[in-house]
Amino acid sequence: MKKIKNKFKHLTISINTTLAIVFMAMIIATIEVIGAYFTRQLEQNSIENFQSSIQVLPIVSNQLSTQLLKDNKHTDSNLNRIVNDYSNGIGTISEIIVVDNKDIIRAVSNLNDKNRIGQRVNNTLVKQVTSTGRQATKVVNNHGDYMVQVTPLNAGNGSANTVGAIYVRASMQGVFNDLRNISLMFLVTSLIAAVMGAILSLVVSHAITKPIEEMQKQALSIADGDYSSQVKIYSNDELGQLGQAFNTLSVRIERSQEESESEQRRLDSVLSHMSDGVLATDRHGNVNVVNQMALNFLNQTEDKIINKPIAQVLGLKESSQDLIGSQKGIVITIGQGTRDEVILHASFSLIKRVTGFVSGSVCVLHDITEQQKNENSQKQFVSNVSHELRTPLTSLHAYIETLNEGAWKDPNVAPKFLQVTQEETERMIRMISELLSLSRMDRGVSKVDVEWVNFNDFVAHILDRFDMIVKTDKKENKKYTIKRELGTQALWVEIDTDKFAQVIDNIMNNAIKYSPNGGTITVKLHSEQKRIVLSIADQGLGIPREDLTKIFDRFYRVDKARSRAQGGTGLGLAIAKEIVEEHHGHIWANSSEGNGSTFYIALPYEPMSEGDDWDEV
Repeated sequence: MKKIKNKFKHLTISINTTLAIVFMAMIIATIEVIGAYFTRQLEQNSIENFQSSIQVLPIVSNQLSTQLLKDNKHTDSNLNRIVNDYSNGIGTISEIIVVDNKDIIRAVSNLNDKNRIGQRVNNTLVKQVTSTGRQATKVVNNHGDYMVQVTPLNAGNGSANTVGAIYVRASMQGVFNDLRNISLMFLVTSLIAAVMGAILSLVVSHAITKPIEEMQKQALSIADGDYSSQVKIYSNDELGQLGQAFNTLSVRIERSQEESESEQRRLDSVLSHMSDGVLATDRHGNVNVVNQMALNFLNQTEDKIINKPIAQVLGLKESSQDLIGSQKGIVITIGQGTRDEVILHASFSLIKRVTGFVSGSVCVLHDITEQQKNENSQKQFVSNVSHELRTPLTSLHAYIETLNEGAWKDPNVAPKFLQVTQEETERMIRMISELLSLSRMDRGVSKVDVEWVNFNDFVAHILDRFDMIVKTDKKENKKYTIKRELGTQALWVEIDTDKFAQVIDNIMNNAIKYSPNGGTITVKLHSEQKRIVLSIADQGLGIPREDLTKIFDRFYRVDKARSRAQGGTGLGLAIAKEIVEEHHGHIWANSSEGNGSTFYIALPYEPMSEGDDWDEV
């Protein structure tokens, strides 16, 4: 039974068929009700008219009553004569019987029933009339349709004394035949009307449902994303107005869809090109939207983040609900202690509907790695400057205090103290000058006055100066040899000669300082694809591998005690790095502890064509 019910539930009837069935049912029901009422009234009227037609005339009733009152030997013959005369005058009467008040048959119209005269009647209807004195009528359908009417016979006009009754039986075959003919005719006309009504119902229902069917097709097209079709308007009635409203709605939906898609594309573009990472969650704190920058920050793929709790994604121990509910900014570190370490600032905000219901949250990840490094560098820089200036100032204070206490009178001590004071003062002046140079470079106000020079001759000129120092400076205790491998090809580059001379001087001075007495400093220059490379190698103590990445930091020294003893400020290589990068070049070092160090400077280079003519500097 349930299966049958389920099948019926899945059966669908179109609204066109439904309307047609309803209209036809209404028409048939109306016809049937009217027909039933009409035939019923017609039958009642026919029976009443037939009953009136067989009603015994008063004159006949009086004659029969008079004869029954006389009750002599001629009464029966007179009654038979009156009955025969009356029955012959009415063709519909089949039988007439006259009885007295004792229910004895006194006269009959049918000659074949003459033997019944004088017998007591067995008809209950006749007995009822003779006893009550009231007329009775009955329609009998037994082997033929007929009506029985029993009328009481009273003693006189207005008298209640019943002297007998007259029994009249008349055939109703003609009446019922007429009723059947009329009913058959009504049935035929009803069928014709029903067929015409069905055709009219189909036409009307089709006219009503056709715009609805077109609106249904249009709705399905809209659901599939096709907004090009329009509902055809057939009239200006309610359905026509509904179709027009549907077309307007279709246009507005198309515009809204285009605007929504445009906004979605704009949002996707913004999210994709944001420098910050974005994570969106549902109200349970599970990630449902993530942009590419957030994936880069977290070093994850999208499938490993989507539908995961945001606290788990960010590597936090708090629950996602507590993390979102507090809406406080936090700092997280990704890949701590590795080369890919990233420091992120995460800020949270809730997504609320108009009703105030919280439907999710948005987390914005901002990369503060450089900011943190800069802050740490600034703190380290201030600490280093303070430390570097405090050392010579402490020495100056000690020597000046000693001189002030009387040491200036000692001809052996005073000159030495004054020389140390002068050296420390010059060291502070150099340090402050170098700090000012770095500050100008950091602020971008340092000017670079470039010109085209033959880099081979430029480097050779600087090396000649260092060779001259060895030959002419009698006080120089350390001896060294400069080995040149500069080549003969002219390498023309565009540089600021003063600043670049400072870079080479700085590296050469370091090579001389840290090389053993009598060591060799090798200077090589060669060209590669779209660049030239200058290398300066010494035979000093070398630099530990873990310090190679830090030697260009400000105030960084591998051997701090030895550097200070030799007058170093820890800023030379930092300045060299800034100058080389201002020329769009690159500086780096290779070294191993105990095997010397090699510093490399690479500059962009484009070979000159044969037609170019440049003056050498």
